[in-house]
Amino acid sequence: MEINFLEFGGDKIAEISTAVVIKDAQQAAELLMNCHYSGTDKLIVYEQSLTPDFFDLKTRLAGDILQKFSTYDGRLAIVGDFSKYTSQSLRDFIYERNKMGRISFVRTKEEAVKVLRRS
Repeated sequence: MEINFLEFGGDKIAEISTAVVIKDAQQAAELLMNCHYSGTDKLIVYEQSLTPDFFDLKTRLAGDILQKFSTYDGRLAIVGDFSKYTSQSLRDFIYERNKMGRISFVRTKEEAVKVLRRS
């Protein structure tokens, strides 16, 4: 897994830039801990780095993964085009997460950096 660290005036953000797929909550926790040991709790992950099951709320995987970020005080921005998902439950889930601020679903890397820098 390739992790790029972006620096913004003392603010460090990890960008997961490979197509490694995060398949479960344990992988997400390990990723967060690796970044934490490198000096940041702020991560950018791209939609394609998450298993498709993440976006099927019936699997409960999204909740399990995001709970790890909450438990370990991580900040996460997921970059992708979420308009293609037709599930109203998923749309509501994304809306609620974006309101809370710890987890953000955004369209671009630039948006991800912006929301993570203000958290």
